[in-house]
Amino acid sequence: MNLTPIRTAVVGFGLSGSVFHAPFIAADPAYSLDVIATSDAGRRAKAQERYPGTRIVDSPDDVLALAGELDLVVLGTPPATHHPFAKAALEAGLDVVVDKPFAVTSAQGQELIELAARLGRVLTVYQNRRWDGDALTVKKLLDDGKLGEVMRCEASMERWAPQISKAWKASATADDGGGLLFDLGTHLLDLAVQMFGAAEVIHAEILARRPQELADDDDFLVLKHATGVISHIAMNVSSQLHAPRFRILGSKGGFVKYGIDPQEPFILAGGLPTDGGYGVDDPQHYGILEVDGARTTVPTERGAYQEFYRILAEKIADGGVASALPLPVDPAGPVEVLKLIEQARALA
Repeated sequence: MNLTPIRTAVVGFGLSGSVFHAPFIAADPAYSLDVIATSDAGRRAKAQERYPGTRIVDSPDDVLALAGELDLVVLGTPPATHHPFAKAALEAGLDVVVDKPFAVTSAQGQELIELAARLGRVLTVYQNRRWDGDALTVKKLLDDGKLGEVMRCEASMERWAPQISKAWKASATADDGGGLLFDLGTHLLDLAVQMFGAAEVIHAEILARRPQELADDDDFLVLKHATGVISHIAMNVSSQLHAPRFRILGSKGGFVKYGIDPQEPFILAGGLPTDGGYGVDDPQHYGILEVDGARTTVPTERGAYQEFYRILAEKIADGGVASALPLPVDPAGPVEVLKLIEQARALA
């Protein structure tokens, strides 16, 4: 197994690059954070301060020009750029991590999968919410059979954000990958499919509440899984009273969990994924399991975004696509999520 650090470039240093990617790559000795690409002067300064040994360049083209000195490119850029940037990186001989949404159409995602297979490159998608503490807690309850046969899953991600904070989001239509379905929706749909299997959308409400919104910011979908489970998926940014993160009803018991996963705010506050308190939920946000009228508190599993990069490093070090080890996220899953989004838009 190759123990040489995986030479990595992060393209984009907004929230995605600065919070979800660079800190985890820098903290994992299996990687070296060699290059960060951002043209924003403030972000360049922040990147150089945090990672003084990393080369800061302006653009994805500058990263591709360094392809011979790199092994992996991580794309934390706006959705409309994912397909062309990932395609160019694969063709340059690099392994690629694409942030969600994988692409803006399922056809684009499938094209990238086929290209990576043809070129013998590793391609994966950063569906980090699989390692949220609440998602891991639900998975444990399901694996342990605590809920019995699940009948309904309600999952939501709600915020209060009356103003659009990012320039690209303010100008992005759904065709550009704008809107909540491509943002929070890709997480919720991915989790529903991971937990309960293949599904189809049987009802969709896709709305824009904010006057400046060009895509969607208030969405509700109903999925019917092949297993018989019904999932209610809700996301909006006009909520001053947030719904439960999860409410799951089964033949043996029910589970409800409020609160947001602590990993993102922990990193935003200056913490590191190697810190002792990383990924630890506040006990006041622990979920409740109810069985036959008796309620018990369920401590939240520790969040673990670092697992994505650990699994990826093992895959690459073991020979990449030739290795039998799994990818952290098989990109076929995110393609199915894009198909669900396309179904929802066709219904709405």
